[in-house]
Amino acid sequence: MSNHQCLDDGMRWRIVGRPEAGQSQVQSCRELNLTPSVVCNLWKQFQDIGSIERKPGQGRPRATTVTEDRYLSIIARRNRGATASQLSRNLYAATGTRVSRVTVSKRLH
Repeated sequence: MSNHQCLDDGMRWRIVGRPEAGQSQVQSCRELNLTPSVVCNLWKQFQDIGSIERKPGQGRPRATTVTEDRYLSIIARRNRGATASQLSRNLYAATGTRVSRVTVSKRLH
């Protein structure tokens, strides 16, 4: 697993509650086993907008869903000789989702 961990709301409120109670951010980091940037960023967010909710995901949305990825892998296993372009056409015929051959090859790796 990666070093990235999602904090639940209870943990976020505990992080924010410690500086409000007068505890330093360094002490909070040590006791909660977190990096200083996590505590600092969460505290800044709480002060700025008064909330600890996670921001919605950013970046480009995925071209395919998990179900479509699974479908691609199944049809690729059934027809081992199919090219990425053929698999892209099969996906379009089955689901109506148009993706490039590069996207298909990325999903299959």
